[in-house]
Amino acid sequence: MRNSRSLRWVLALALLLSCQAGVSGPESTREQANDRDVVVLLHGLGRNNMAMWLLAQRLEDAGFHVERIGYGSLNASPREILEEVSSQIDDCCSSHCKTVHYVGHSLGGLLIRAYLQERRPDNLGRVVLMGTPNQGTPIVDRFRDHWWMKLLGPTTNALGTDGESFPSSLEPPWYPVGVIAGVAKWGYNEPWLPGADDGLVTVEATKLEGMSDFIVIRTGHAFMRYDPEVARQAIRFLNEGSFAREQQTDPTHPAVQAH
Repeated sequence: MRNSRSLRWVLALALLLSCQAGVSGPESTREQANDRDVVVLLHGLGRNNMAMWLLAQRLEDAGFHVERIGYGSLNASPREILEEVSSQIDDCCSSHCKTVHYVGHSLGGLLIRAYLQERRPDNLGRVVLMGTPNQGTPIVDRFRDHWWMKLLGPTTNALGTDGESFPSSLEPPWYPVGVIAGVAKWGYNEPWLPGADDGLVTVEATKLEGMSDFIVIRTGHAFMRYDPEVARQAIRFLNEGSFAREQQTDPTHPAVQAH
């Protein structure tokens, strides 16, 4: 039974990551206004900039101008992706912008960290990382040698927990950053993803040395992009530099604790 469940989960993961559409490049949700702060929004692995449409709309409704950055991720190395992303951000959000914030889901958060590590822009505001494997994910460690994992490309295989991984190459933040982790009940992934997790990334793996604030929300990894509470907390951090505490779903649960 365990092997059957494991196989179903693995196949679902492979299908999820292979459903990447061909949409890439920056996309603004509305005409930019000079008096609005900008939010650069990055999707995760195997997605495109359309995957963040609902969060982008919620950020726009909160008063921000949003730039969605699209990139291909399944057939490129982290360095190749970073170069594509960096070029787009440089083009859309140069020094003439008032204040530029960054919000990234999963791999998008790692790319934001890598970009800010190299660029250090003067107009940087705040950063929100959602479900980002800041310490890597044991799933990659567990399945790295499987043939189907190799098909998902070099970046997928660079998201493990070892010292050579992409997350391990990134320095602690020099900027204000809020980390949102998800937690969902899966059960059958416990052998290779122990502890509280969102289905792909453990709560502990999202934590980051030097983070300004941390919160856990009951939502799965993929659904985090659409979750209204995740959006509300992201907007709160961008505006105030901290998360709200009154909506903690279950404060007695060891995973649902504020930093």
